[in-house]
Amino acid sequence: MSSAPREDAAEPSGPRLGLLGWLRWMWRTLTSMRTALVLLLLLSLAAIPGSLVPQDSSQAAQAAAFRAKHPDLTPVYEKLGLFHVYSSPWFAAVYLLLFLSLGGCILPRCAQFVRSLRARPPAAPRRLDRLPEHTRWTSACPPDEALDAATRALRTRRFRLRVESGEPDEGTDRPPRESGVAGEKGYLREAGNLLFHLALFGLLVALAVGGLFSTTGQVLVVEGDSFTNTATQYDDFQPGKLVSDDDLTPFGFRLNDFSGTYQRTGPQRGTPTSFQARVRYTQATGGPGRDVTIRVNHPLQVDGSKVYLVGHGYAPQVTVRDGKGDIAWSGAVPFLPQDSFIRSTGVIKAPDARDRNGKPDQLGFTGLFLPTVNLSAGGWSSIYPGADNPVLVLTAYHGDIGLDAGVPQSVYQLDTRRMTQFTKKDGSPFAQALRPGDRMTLPGGAGSLTFDGLKEWASFQVAHNPSNGTALGSSVLAGLGLTASLFIRRRRLWIRVRPAPGTGSEIEIAGLDRTASAALAEEVATLATELRRTLPPNDSATPHQQQLQEQP
Repeated sequence: MSSAPREDAAEPSGPRLGLLGWLRWMWRTLTSMRTALVLLLLLSLAAIPGSLVPQDSSQAAQAAAFRAKHPDLTPVYEKLGLFHVYSSPWFAAVYLLLFLSLGGCILPRCAQFVRSLRARPPAAPRRLDRLPEHTRWTSACPPDEALDAATRALRTRRFRLRVESGEPDEGTDRPPRESGVAGEKGYLREAGNLLFHLALFGLLVALAVGGLFSTTGQVLVVEGDSFTNTATQYDDFQPGKLVSDDDLTPFGFRLNDFSGTYQRTGPQRGTPTSFQARVRYTQATGGPGRDVTIRVNHPLQVDGSKVYLVGHGYAPQVTVRDGKGDIAWSGAVPFLPQDSFIRSTGVIKAPDARDRNGKPDQLGFTGLFLPTVNLSAGGWSSIYPGADNPVLVLTAYHGDIGLDAGVPQSVYQLDTRRMTQFTKKDGSPFAQALRPGDRMTLPGGAGSLTFDGLKEWASFQVAHNPSNGTALGSSVLAGLGLTASLFIRRRRLWIRVRPAPGTGSEIEIAGLDRTASAALAEEVATLATELRRTLPPNDSATPHQQQLQEQP
């Protein structure tokens, strides 16, 4: 007979998991801390495209420009959802998996931590001399007195205690058992670790709530004009997924005045020193008004909504008359700053203008506003952001502005494809620089424009996020939990007392630290020194000489 294995012997196979077994394995894998860390890394990587590619929700103009500039990449980006990363299915999948992983990982650990708090510290090992820190000595004090002293020493240090008395069993001839005290301290380390992860869980909840119920909008308001908190009043409005117009906080305000001051001399000339917008707001239609001043980083707060001052500029006041002398348009026109000295551009549209024969002939103007003009060889420029010497430079057009075509237009751009520029007698483009009070007369009796005065405008961001408090609280708790988990040590100390041969007691102290900190040796030595004062040793050996570091 041969002892060689048969070639056709079937290979051993383990039991099959089955559907329930696979589900349990998947759940255990998903709720492990390693998986949570991997998902957190994936979420960070998934958020990178949102900072590189303009998002439709927050950068609509930049996203449109990106599409026009990269027509080949646009279809690919659209399919991948890179123009709306944070609401894409793949980003939501990673987010939800991380949410489940953290929840399934943290909750069992919390239950285990509660059980450990309710349980007594573990009993002393049989061989205390094998622990990293260990010392012992013999004292003339009886064992019960030594046990009481050891208990008091650990209790004053706020250790959780487990006291084991060495009294012999009644009715037996067995020798007295060893007595001792077990103490454990540093539970706040694990509590801090759990608090940190619970705070991360709270941050995820806050982000989810913010994405569903928050609103953000921007609006430009000219001095003397008003704003009401409705979706149609915003220049740019970004509501949460579950927000309707009825959910907006009912309030409104009127911009009474805007003022800005700038550095006038030195290398920092033109640097802003203060911006403030004085507004009068009401919380209900027809309700009492209240005057407040909004400054940078000092928003107006109304029932959870915050109104931030985010920008400003100038709005020239003009009056446009058509060829028949009628007012075709009148008001303040916001011009958008292009540099730090508020060199601004803008357009003026008069769609109701008519020529001198009464026929429709719309007028349009493209302009350059300079708050403190400087005409040099390089062209028109502004040398100071304050309106010390304001000039409005305009170029005029007539024809069809395109408002009747049904295509949305920007109020800051003039479509001149169906318009004709006015020219001088020599055929050069017609343009004119105006100071406040000047009039621009159009060629051929087509009309005129008067620069009546100057107003300032301010842009505001109105934000409402019901999860801000949760996010702030979670961030603070995460910092506290991380600090506790890094700087608090979890350690155990044991003091064993056994009867010495003849009379007296033998005291043995040992300690164990989960982090292998050098502070454990100092703590054991301090405890031993204190107990030696209460339980003096029989000999004159020093504590250092009595320290034992025995190897197993």
